Amino acid sequence: MNLQSMTGFARSAAESEGTSIAWEVKSVNGKSAEVRLRLPQGFDRLETAVRQTVQKLFARGNFQATLTVGRAAARQIQPVVNEAFLKDLAGLAKRLQEQFGTEPATADGLLSLRGVLDIPEAVETEEERAALDAAILSAFEAALAGLEQARRSEGEALGALLAGHMDAIEALTLKAEADPSREPAAIRERIAEQLRLLMDVSANLDAARLHQEAAFLATKADIREEIDRLKTHVASGRALLKGGGAVGRKLDFLAQEFNRESNTLCSKSNAAAVTAIGLELKAVVDQFREQVQNLE
Repeated sequence: MNLQSMTGFARSAAESEGTSIAWEVKSVNGKSAEVRLRLPQGFDRLETAVRQTVQKLFARGNFQATLTVGRAAARQIQPVVNEAFLKDLAGLAKRLQEQFGTEPATADGLLSLRGVLDIPEAVETEEERAALDAAILSAFEAALAGLEQARRSEGEALGALLAGHMDAIEALTLKAEADPSREPAAIRERIAEQLRLLMDVSANLDAARLHQEAAFLATKADIREEIDRLKTHVASGRALLKGGGAVGRKLDFLAQEFNRESNTLCSKSNAAAVTAIGLELKAVVDQFREQVQNLE
């Protein structure tokens, strides 16, 4: 069974030209493939490629991906000093000292003043940027591969659990089908007893009409169609589990059908034993549907 859960977590790390790259990705249940990104400043350019990569690999889930980039130490760059401005500031500091007795200016103090010293940022070439982007996307694909494996592992466990629920639904369906209360003789006996009780209460009741109503109610209470449909749904569910893939939506629809048939079976039942089976069936169907919500 090639099934996936919609929950999982993975991380990956890489390095490119001294720059460290780290991705953390996680997913939870979702109706479609929704992606939320946390990218460092300046890396918004990767957003489209990242979203497309996720949506190409996964059909459903709410995904969150966080990128951390640790830049290498900046290359040695010659600082630029505005000497004319520095000279003016030094002259002003000297005059203030002579006129007002202020402390003499220090070199580090003057150099720390805004506009005196400038350290240009390293300029990244197009080739360097392209190489870094490629490394980041490659690390992201590695993280998604880990996430996919985590989702498959949990999906395999979910598949086994759902198959067990399917077996239980089939067993209860067969139990309802074989219940002695559904035998024609048992049905006739119950109806005859009910008619005797009614006739004993009032002799004015039309016996022929009562027999017609009883026959109608017996037909209405027949659960043959519900049992047949439950068997068909079990076969469909097993085929979906065996086929694998993104079958969560289809199995959720099937769970609704199971629930509808079990409700109808309970409402039609005219025997306590069948009603008890129907209630047990509803409990198993609820468990089945709850687990299906986690499947892609």
